[in-house]
Amino acid sequence: MLTQRLVLTGDEAQDKPLIQQAAAIIRAGGLVAFPTETVYGLGADALDSAAVRRIYLAKGRPAWDPLIVHVAEPEDIHRYTRDHSVLTEKLIRAFMPGPLTLVLPKREVISEVVTAGRDTVAIRIPQHPVARALIRHSMTPIAAPSANKFGRPSPTTADHVLHDLSGEIDAVLDAGATPLGVESTILDMTTDPPTLLRPGGVPREAIEAIVGAVRVLGRTFDEGESLPAPGLTARHYAPSARVMLCAPSPEAFYGTLKDTLSRYAFVGAMRPDGWKLPESNRLRVFEWGAWGDWETLAQRLFLGLRALESLGVHAIVCPLPPEAGLARALRDRLQRAAAE
Repeated sequence: MLTQRLVLTGDEAQDKPLIQQAAAIIRAGGLVAFPTETVYGLGADALDSAAVRRIYLAKGRPAWDPLIVHVAEPEDIHRYTRDHSVLTEKLIRAFMPGPLTLVLPKREVISEVVTAGRDTVAIRIPQHPVARALIRHSMTPIAAPSANKFGRPSPTTADHVLHDLSGEIDAVLDAGATPLGVESTILDMTTDPPTLLRPGGVPREAIEAIVGAVRVLGRTFDEGESLPAPGLTARHYAPSARVMLCAPSPEAFYGTLKDTLSRYAFVGAMRPDGWKLPESNRLRVFEWGAWGDWETLAQRLFLGLRALESLGVHAIVCPLPPEAGLARALRDRLQRAAAE
């Protein structure tokens, strides 16, 4: 299969025919990768079980890992889910469209292939204009995990998508790098209080300002367990190189790099601005951004992991962000990438 790269310009009139072409592929049961504000998604018609199975096949994704359904409007959430609470309505008004996914009881029209056999579905309204235009022109909800091979670092550019999936999907809508760079926050609304399943683009603190205290999922899941939402296995988002985490200080970063260079032939460094490096011709460096600028560090996280992996390093050293705000999402992704 030849994967079509449909390059968008940002001009609505010029881009419309390409988005319509991609929507026709979705309606015909095909697979299209597309940008969201978080990462690139791999989309199929969420109401077409055969098309959704193609997502699992292309990614090498196990059937026990559910998908997120993407819709264009708040009323679509009501169309495909049920039993909405007052808190659910508050969250929809506050954060949608945007990087928040809600787990809600599904209506029967949503296939259990999408939900990994569960009677709940993860659903969100993406903020990216290309994603919303694709959904509208497709005239169907779109099921979409990240557009990469299962367990790999998420794709934030069309190049990342094609590296993993060229020849296995029908098309990719290329709109450049995604602005946020980490996935959506996932909140389970079937529990009281709601349970934060995955930190992401909407910080926990912002959610709690709207709905009060939330429960935090206190466990990871083993492979083969039926997951309530995607991205919850202990090891995920991982490059081929081993990820080595260190305390968030220049001194710890320098010391961990020296130690790692003594044990691995080639080492990558996710370097915050100005942090000192050991001298070595076996060290490869990705200039990550200013420590504490979590928006920039989030946008460049998966870009950096993939860039260092492409240079053939055997280990990647990265400082671990704190458990607060948007940094909590980076911390989660790195801990899963580093898991054995």
